[in-house]
Amino acid sequence: MKNQITKEYLKQIPDIKTGDTIKVHQKIKEGEKQRIQVFEGLVLAKKHGKGITGTITVRKIIAGIGTEKIFPIHSPNIEKIEIISRGKVRRSKLYFLRDRVGKKAKIKRKDYTPETETLNQKKTPESKPVSTEKTEK
Repeated sequence: MKNQITKEYLKQIPDIKTGDTIKVHQKIKEGEKQRIQVFEGLVLAKKHGKGITGTITVRKIIAGIGTEKIFPIHSPNIEKIEIISRGKVRRSKLYFLRDRVGKKAKIKRKDYTPETETLNQKKTPESKPVSTEKTEK
């Protein structure tokens, strides 16, 4: 019963990883009006898996001040999530970036194009053809 209720609230989201730079389109209600606000930043942490309780912590710098927001992934207030670039990281939580400023806070980037990557699919390296010809000296 519980699984049936939670399945109808689950959204189709991209494969977000720690170190990614993402744009989160969030619905904001101001009185009776409703608009979409975009929050672009670096994913510091991903918690509670891909289920209904999953969250991501996104950090960005605004006017020299670090700002973090925790977004529930499957919230009805989240319109969509876009991955801008992938980062090459070796940790699952990047909380150490809070203390770093400038170039020390940078993360190396991977080559990423959204068209080539589909949901939960990894690239496989191409094999090189082996030549069987003998060379003469």
